[in-house]
Amino acid sequence: MKIALLGYGKMGKVIERIALDRGHQIVLKIDKGDSGYNLSDADVAIDFSVPSAAFHNLKKCMENGVPVVCGTTGWLDKYDEIVNFCQEKKGALIYASNFSIGVNLFFKLNEYLAKLMNGIEGYEVYMEEIHHTQKLDAPSGTAITLAEQIIRNSNKTGWNIEVPVEEELYIDVKRENDVPGTHIVTYKSKEDLISIEHRAQSREGFALGAVLSAEWLKGKQGVYSIQDVLNIDM
Repeated sequence: MKIALLGYGKMGKVIERIALDRGHQIVLKIDKGDSGYNLSDADVAIDFSVPSAAFHNLKKCMENGVPVVCGTTGWLDKYDEIVNFCQEKKGALIYASNFSIGVNLFFKLNEYLAKLMNGIEGYEVYMEEIHHTQKLDAPSGTAITLAEQIIRNSNKTGWNIEVPVEEELYIDVKRENDVPGTHIVTYKSKEDLISIEHRAQSREGFALGAVLSAEWLKGKQGVYSIQDVLNIDM
């Protein structure tokens, strides 16, 4: 399979290595600020760029009939527009806030726990997310996905990262050196504490999930999720 890498930072380089190990070919590598690239040699594209470039990259892939896997977060205010454009162009898209297999199992666990805790008095829920200092968006897309699952199954009206307030889910955002990604969801009462945690050991899990998704998406049309790839019923 011939892959175009749209974004060639740390994640792009790990994706390249895993794709090559799996017998694929990298036919294009795009770094920041390059918008005049040619996708004609690519079977599929993988976008781990920056929020300001992702929307353009996705549209360009769809205009050129190239299925695209996107792990860039921070651009979702335009998600519905991209979905409509993908359908109009009969393109193919997989977007995920996190392509790690473990994280997507964690999403399932988080949703189940939120449903169990819904309506049980005396517990307050909050989240913590820790990432490397180069991460541009805060909170992370993964944290937002976790938060939305909790909000749908609680009396919280939204989330915030500023100060804890009773009606909103508080997300404690931290940036530290060399942390691939840690997410912790905690329910605390006067009597006890329930906590679930996912801690990435490296970027390998994210990259492998993205490459597996690209393999799965090739030759398809439509808008899919990583749950479709992994056959996880969310």
